[in-house]
Amino acid sequence: MGVEFGGLLGLVVLILDVYAIVKIVGSGSSTGSKVLWVVLILVLPVLGFLLWLFAGPSKPSLA
Repeated sequence: MGVEFGGLLGLVVLILDVYAIVKIVGSGSSTGSKVLWVVLILVLPVLGFLLWLFAGPSKPSLA
C-alpha cells in the first residue's frame, strides 16, 4: 500500500509543480524572478511550490 500512496502523492506534486511553472511563465513578472521561481520549484518541488503559493502569485490590488 505504501508504494501506491507514494506514487499517487508524487503524481499530485508533479501536477501542482507543472501548474505553478505554467502560471509563472505566463505571469507579467520580470524574467529574473520567473527563472528564480522555476529553479526553486525544480530543485525543491514541495517546498518550492509552497513558497510560490504563499509568496509568489501577486494578489490583485483593491485600489
